[in-house]
Amino acid sequence: MPEMQPAPSRKRTPSPPDAYLYIIWPGQGDRVRGAFWCRFGLRNMGVTHAGDRHPNSGHHHLLVDVTDPLDLDEPIPTDKNHLHFGGGQTEARLDLPPGKHTLQLVLADADHRQFDPPVISRKITIEVTHG
Repeated sequence: MPEMQPAPSRKRTPSPPDAYLYIIWPGQGDRVRGAFWCRFGLRNMGVTHAGDRHPNSGHHHLLVDVTDPLDLDEPIPTDKNHLHFGGGQTEARLDLPPGKHTLQLVLADADHRQFDPPVISRKITIEVTHG
């Protein structure tokens, strides 16, 4: 019987080593009232829509209250904690329940996968109060 070979892994899209992803607003430790705009920042790469394979560009995913690391070999999921901005958006209006929340941006390639090296913002913690 022939020996089973592992499936070849998909090569991740390269990113420039100086790419920098960050959350412009809100900032670490901020208290926000009710629904708010979250603004995304990116240096040394471009923002485009999902499916676009233009070099050195990608689209945003916002992780809300995510504690588990993402699988580098899988597309970033889309659910209530993994928000997908495949239209090239650079901001989003969030309406989170009152309490503490974490926010972190991840830049994804045309196929919703992380770059190599990954382009990930610092995770911040905010507090949402009643509107």
